[in-house]
Amino acid sequence: MTQRTSLVLILPGTLLAMMLVMFIAHAPDSLAGAAAVNVAVAAGQSSLPWWAWPIILLFFCFILGIIAVMAGVGGGVLFVPLVSGFFPFHLDFVRGAGLLVALAGALAAGPGLLKRNLASLRLAMPVALIASSCAIVGAFLGLALPANTVQLCLGGAIIFIAILLLCSKNVAIPHVEKQDALGMALGIRGCYLEPSTQELVEWKTHRTLPGLLLFIIIGVMAGMFGLGAGWANVPVLNLLMGAPLKVSVGTSKFLLSITDTSAAWVYLNQGCVLPIIAIPSIVGLMAGSFVGVRLLAKAKPKFIRYMVIGVLIFAGGKALLKGLGI
Repeated sequence: MTQRTSLVLILPGTLLAMMLVMFIAHAPDSLAGAAAVNVAVAAGQSSLPWWAWPIILLFFCFILGIIAVMAGVGGGVLFVPLVSGFFPFHLDFVRGAGLLVALAGALAAGPGLLKRNLASLRLAMPVALIASSCAIVGAFLGLALPANTVQLCLGGAIIFIAILLLCSKNVAIPHVEKQDALGMALGIRGCYLEPSTQELVEWKTHRTLPGLLLFIIIGVMAGMFGLGAGWANVPVLNLLMGAPLKVSVGTSKFLLSITDTSAAWVYLNQGCVLPIIAIPSIVGLMAGSFVGVRLLAKAKPKFIRYMVIGVLIFAGGKALLKGLGI
C-alpha cells in the first residue's frame, strides 16, 4: 500500500475519532440531558428494558453491514428508515447515528476495496469535494425542519431510491468509446483484476461534468436525511459516467468516508448523536462490513439488489405513515 493510500485511509478515521472526543468533551449538559429525556420518553412506549435496544441494534447492524457493502449502498440508507420506524428513538438521533453508521462502514470497507482496486481515488476525490460541501447544507436544512415534515420527505425519498434502483439497469462493464476532456484532465481511469475470468479490465469515464453536477443534489439529500449517499453513487458512476459496476460499488462505499464526515460534524455539534444508539450501531456495522468486503467479489448482486429494493419500499412506506401520524 502506498504512502498516499495510507494517508487517505488514516485521515477519515482520525476525523471520526476527533469528532467523538470533541462531542464527549464539549457537549452542553442541558443539550445532552434533553436528548436523554427524549429518548427515555420514547423508550417508555416499549415493554422491553432499555438495555435490550443496544443489543438488538448490534445484531441488526451486523447484518446491515454485510448487505450494504454487497449492494453498494451506505448503511445509512437502510439504517435510518428501519430504525426510525421500528425502534423507539427520535428521528434526529437516528439521522445523526445514521451518518456515523455509514461513515464507520465506509472506513471498515475502504482498505479492502482499495487493495483490490475496486475503489478509485481518482474517481472519488472530485466527487467527494462536491458532495461533502453540499452535505453540510443538507444537514443544517434537515435539522431546521419539523420532525414530521422530515419523516414525510424521508419516506418519499426512500421510495424514490427504491424505484431508482429497480429501474436502473447497471452494466457490469460499460462501453466508453472516448473519454471526455474533463475526465482526461482529472486522470479518471484505472484497471482491476476480474476474479471470475482472471482478466485485467481497463476502464475510463465519460460525461464527467453532468455526473459531478448531480452530486450536488446527492450531497444535500445525504446530509438532510442522514442516509449517506451510496444509493445514488452507483447509478451515477456506472450508468452516467461509465465506470464498471464493481468499481462503482467500491468507490461508492469509499466515498462515504469523506462525504459523511462533513454532515456528521453538524449533527454532533447540535447534540444529535447519542452513544446508546451510535456505539452498538457502529460496532455491528463495521463487523458486518469486513465480512461484506470478502463476499463482494463472489456475491451474486442481483439477489442482493432485489432484496434491498424490497426492504427500502417497506421502510419508505413505514416512514410515510409515521410522518402522517398513522
